[in-house]
Amino acid sequence: MPGKAKPGKRKTSSSAKKRFKITGTGAFAHEKPAHNHLLQQKSKKQKRLAGRSIIVKGYKRMLKKLMPNG
Repeated sequence: MPGKAKPGKRKTSSSAKKRFKITGTGAFAHEKPAHNHLLQQKSKKQKRLAGRSIIVKGYKRMLKKLMPNG
């Protein structure tokens, strides 16, 4: 039908897809900073705690807009 316009598709944000992963429950996880280099001078506790973190619910709506296709 020539008169009807299709709604546009949303693109996934390139920066968001590099930084966040969607878990099996639908939550967003990201890597905490300070775990890539200069690890010799950091304590075991500091390296252990610099693992994966789950995003709080307040940011979930914003991240869903950035990553509409998963």
